[in-house]
Amino acid sequence: MPKYVIERELDGAGKLSSNDLQGISQKSCDVLEELGPKIQWVESYITDNKIYCVYIAPDENMIRKHAEKGEFPITAVNEVKSVIDPTTAE
Repeated sequence: MPKYVIERELDGAGKLSSNDLQGISQKSCDVLEELGPKIQWVESYITDNKIYCVYIAPDENMIRKHAEKGEFPITAVNEVKSVIDPTTAE
């Protein structure tokens, strides 16, 4: 199943409290449960003004449906085509 990186612009994301992040996470999990097992949240990275989320889903439409139901912003959705790391150089 395809993997996606979702970019979400959110001013002040890096200043969100642990309670804020817990609430966002819970809301996301609630929506994922509603959508069923075909979409999976892997992890997210928080920067100063953006959140980058990694999801596994059958298509971009499922990613957008999750965002709409959870009222999460989407700046860009990118399908991962390959993954490299230091061992790729060997």
